[in-house]
Amino acid sequence: MTGLLLATGVVWAWTVAGAQGPGAPSAVRYTEVVEREVRRGVRLPGSVVSRASSLVAAEVDGLVERLAAREGDTVRRGDPLVVLRKTNLELRLRRAQGQIKEARARLDLAESNFERNSDLRASGVISEREFDDAFSELNAWQGRIDTLTAEIEQVEVDLERCVIRAPFDGAVVQERTDVGQWISVGDPVADVVALDRLEVRVDVAERYFPSLRPGVRAAVSFESMRGVAIEGEVIAIIPRADPQARTFPVKIRIPNEDRSIGVGMLAQVDLPLGDPRRATLVPKDAIVAQGPRRIVYRINGDDTVETVDVEVGRGMGSWTVVEGALEAGARVVTRGNERLQPGQAVQGSSLEYPLP
Repeated sequence: MTGLLLATGVVWAWTVAGAQGPGAPSAVRYTEVVEREVRRGVRLPGSVVSRASSLVAAEVDGLVERLAAREGDTVRRGDPLVVLRKTNLELRLRRAQGQIKEARARLDLAESNFERNSDLRASGVISEREFDDAFSELNAWQGRIDTLTAEIEQVEVDLERCVIRAPFDGAVVQERTDVGQWISVGDPVADVVALDRLEVRVDVAERYFPSLRPGVRAAVSFESMRGVAIEGEVIAIIPRADPQARTFPVKIRIPNEDRSIGVGMLAQVDLPLGDPRRATLVPKDAIVAQGPRRIVYRINGDDTVETVDVEVGRGMGSWTVVEGALEAGARVVTRGNERLQPGQAVQGSSLEYPLP
């Protein structure tokens, strides 16, 4: 009985081994080759700067009474940054308002005298000189009212300027004054930067300058954000090189709605160069290194694989540009390619990658 069981086990094991032997197709995943318009590119380090950065200054002399916004505070356009003491200006305003009331009363009297003297002049009762004096008195008080009106308007403007406000939405990054300090016209009170209008500045070598194009999209990543990449746009190519480094500044606008990016952060920019061209792309997972060679396994119509030598170019997310005997729509192995041999039969299922 023991011998019979052993013999049966040997037959069963041989049968299973035969079913999974060398002739059985290998299970793999494949992805179709695509074609896209791409540009050659270069990766460069850059630094985040704000498109709007202001050293906010005082427009009137005064004593700092309150700091309405401190370092690190976010502000909206028009929000108070610094408040100056208004006491002296309020006294000037009250004095001018009192003086203009007196001037208006005297103007009314001068108008009455002028009208009366006009009638007396027509009757020949008063001389021409007395009439001219009445007319001059009327003009003098009118001029006095005009002067006081301008003074009141100026004091009201200065009172408004005692509240120094944010020029745009942003954040206070440095305080330049403190409570109790006397400041004069033009003295700085705070540094404000806009966080929703950021740029990355990169310095591009002279040899790449002819290939730069405004308006192209560039991938920007930050090491401090675990390599998260965002899409930016080249908005400015400064056509003047640094005299020592011979590099040209390029500015890439980036979004920052959630304000997760700070001014001064270091970035890596994949900057496209030249005009677009049609290129063949395969997933990076399809590339197999064999010493100096780079190959992909292509699935033929009879579900066998063959190797295709490729030259690997620029990466685009999960994909990479390749040059070789591949056409759009060809199926290349992206899972299970590490154990394949040319001519081996495979059983493949599709695996999709997000397109670049």
